[in-house]
Amino acid sequence: MDNSLMLYLYDAQMANPNGDPDEENRPRMDDERNINLVSDLRLKRYIRDYLLDKGHELYVQKIEGKPVTAEERIKDLKNADDKTIFERFIDIRLFGATVSVKNDNRAFIGPVQFNWGYSLNKVELLESSITSHFASSSSNRQGAMGKDYRVKYSFIAFSGVISGKRAEFTDLSANDIKLLDEAMKKAIPLQTTRSKIGQTPRLYLRVEFKDNETMLNDLRNYIDLISYEESLRSINECALECGRLKEYLVKNKDLIKNIYLFQDEELKTLENGETRHVKDILNCFSVQEI
Repeated sequence: MDNSLMLYLYDAQMANPNGDPDEENRPRMDDERNINLVSDLRLKRYIRDYLLDKGHELYVQKIEGKPVTAEERIKDLKNADDKTIFERFIDIRLFGATVSVKNDNRAFIGPVQFNWGYSLNKVELLESSITSHFASSSSNRQGAMGKDYRVKYSFIAFSGVISGKRAEFTDLSANDIKLLDEAMKKAIPLQTTRSKIGQTPRLYLRVEFKDNETMLNDLRNYIDLISYEESLRSINECALECGRLKEYLVKNKDLIKNIYLFQDEELKTLENGETRHVKDILNCFSVQEI
């Protein structure tokens, strides 16, 4: 299997993309620069939940709605070999895991990895008080008070990779990658909760190389979010400049086999200031829309 490099963009409007339990569940922030942060684990959780809804058994999942230990999860795999584990759990084929079998901790490094996402714009937080209709205790009949934290608007960018060599080790298949592509497009809207409503995937780009040795730089370095307002509040107030991204990919065109693309219709994209769909910007490549 060949390597891939991924660029994934989504936005959050009046939502909490990734609450920090150590900070009263406030959205994770780089406070020095007012940049919103989202962990790779949050993104993987969206993908796992999508795969679970599609009927795939996962290694990292709740059983009957309750968390279980790793030992409980694989209690029927005591005599399993690696191939059996890979065949059974798609999330291990994708992301890897540490599995305890035969009195041994086996660490599988997954071929699919993401680094932390961050917003391309400066983000403002909204803090409000909320009141529950339930009494806070048997002796206090008043509703419980709490805090609700949201980002006003955050345009979030992730980078990820697929390692062809690791994919061969975990038996990751082409169909698994197809499911991953689907999840990047569909998972967030389908996993909406009260704090997550208002999040929309805007662009997914997976660059597939011709071998399992090639890798390029983080593609976030070659895009720019153009803001038409001093403080962003919606997708209609910005555009994504992709001119430098095209130049970088064209420079490495001989290394690239295919590009897989999803672009939301509300995202305005530019090539050196001119409005163009990303498929047209990258028309010198074999682009397959998802």
